[in-house]
Amino acid sequence: QLQASGGGLVQAGGSLTLSCAASGGSVRRYTIGWFRQAQGKEREFVAAFGWSGNTKYTDPVKGRFTISRDNAKNTVNLQMNSLKPEDTAVYYCAATTVVWGRVTEENYYISWGQGTLVTVSS
Repeated sequence: QLQASGGGLVQAGGSLTLSCAASGGSVRRYTIGWFRQAQGKEREFVAAFGWSGNTKYTDPVKGRFTISRDNAKNTVNLQMNSLKPEDTAVYYCAATTVVWGRVTEENYYISWGQGTLVTVSS
């Protein structure tokens, strides 16, 4: 099971760190992805951390977001800097074993955490 946390209200330009905690299994065995869904929009890929340490980001967050894994805590974290109002969304973490080339596709994710709301005010 996955549990996402760390959302909140922040002003534009601020930072937040989201955490995805796994129970019942090691995050090192999976690729963990972060997705987000803004109100009225479809859910979209944000970032992924592969079991081998690979990382991938969607273009709008490159250079601002950093995904990392904490093996000791069995978490995958998403450090979000220079936040913009358009980053406002419910953020979800999920796990997959799909090949790396498919990690942006949510249909391949087999386990999802509950969402955590990030609100960026202008």
